[in-house]
Amino acid sequence: MQGLMDEVQQHVLRIQVRLFACRERLLAGTDDEALHDLRIALRQLRSLLRPLSSVAACADLQQRAAELGRLTGPLRDLEVLQGHLLQQGLDSAAQSRQPLLLQGYSRLLGSAPLAQLLHALDIWPQEWRDAASNGQLSDLQKLIRQRLRKDRKRLAQALLDPAHDRHRLRLLVKRLRYASEAYPQLAKMSGHTRMQLKQAQSTLGDWHDHWQWLLRAEAETDLQPCVPAWREAMQSAEQQADLALQALTAGFARTQ
Repeated sequence: MQGLMDEVQQHVLRIQVRLFACRERLLAGTDDEALHDLRIALRQLRSLLRPLSSVAACADLQQRAAELGRLTGPLRDLEVLQGHLLQQGLDSAAQSRQPLLLQGYSRLLGSAPLAQLLHALDIWPQEWRDAASNGQLSDLQKLIRQRLRKDRKRLAQALLDPAHDRHRLRLLVKRLRYASEAYPQLAKMSGHTRMQLKQAQSTLGDWHDHWQWLLRAEAETDLQPCVPAWREAMQSAEQQADLALQALTAGFARTQ
């Protein structure tokens, strides 16, 4: 048990270092991947802590990470859209969104959720040690295994629902994938299943991007020329996502 407790603490520390580095990269303003990497680190932190939500220190830190994740989501969506517009040679549409991006970065760097998360990470190691000394971590492996089983069951049930919601499936796929990566020894998931989860997440993400862009185009008229191509791309992404989800469903059925 002590080994797992130490592993969790070391993992949180590594993520903390990455988050500080991402903040510095955003401050420098010269790194197009800084926000993306920050969100990956947040996702990994949340995945690591979610099975431990019954431990007060972990629940608080996970909530802080979730708040920052919600704050950065729309900004990352705008960043992805601008990159796509540049790739398509739509320089005017891309450049018109640059001020919004810069304002978003500035608000993020000065935001309460970012400051609160970084502070919470500073004090968390002592809270983790206190939780251990108070006996709150005695069933650590059990807590994690229960959560992993629950995440897998929820996804398996959603995959079998003929009226499944792609938005919810995308969330459940991401949740199980990152949880299994946070605790590979306890997840006991095959490399093939992990690959299927990654593929499903990728195709659902592609579909989700185009779905969002089409919604934006209803209000942002300079995006209207992109609509026909985006509709076609979204339909293709839907088909690819359905194939990936079918493969994942079959894989789950074989391992039940």
